[in-house]
Amino acid sequence: MSSPLGLYVPGSSPLHRLPAGAKLLGLVAAAIATHWISTPTRVGLAALVVVVLYVVARIPLRVVGDQARPMFLFAVVLGAFQLVVAGWRTAVVVVGVLVLLMLLATLVTLTTKTSALLETVVRATRPLGGIGIDPERIGLVLALGIRSVAVILNLAAEIREAQWARGVRLGGRTFAVPLLVRSLRHADALGEALAARGVDD
Repeated sequence: MSSPLGLYVPGSSPLHRLPAGAKLLGLVAAAIATHWISTPTRVGLAALVVVVLYVVARIPLRVVGDQARPMFLFAVVLGAFQLVVAGWRTAVVVVGVLVLLMLLATLVTLTTKTSALLETVVRATRPLGGIGIDPERIGLVLALGIRSVAVILNLAAEIREAQWARGVRLGGRTFAVPLLVRSLRHADALGEALAARGVDD
């Protein structure tokens, strides 16, 4: 199974066997390396690397399509804006870098169990307990963040499909307002649930 965020897909590929910590460090290194991706040619080379990683991980094409679909509207809107204000080269670089980073982050979640990711983060932040930072709370925040992103992407897909079914013309306001309202309702419900369990600070 997969979600818009990228739920774990069981497998035995080299990427599946790689420790969660190593994959998170690789993701950070990739984010830093994007500073050198400054031309469409370099975007193309980086995209080739990402494709190779997905092939190595043996992620089914159907799953890849499920992950890429929610990024499409984001890429189109951002690309159109960059095209108008900065030209096509900048548009390709900006959109390409962001989409590739999102695909890499998705690949990490597709090849790593969420529990392993959370355990790695909690373990890495444990030394911060000496200055009053609770590693378990950081793990909780990360888990809620992962879940919330998936929920919001699902809400966006539901709104888009409902508007298409009713023949509503897609636009920034007609899409953003209902998404914002439903996201705030979800946040309120989540806050009430946490408060009921004593997590209210």
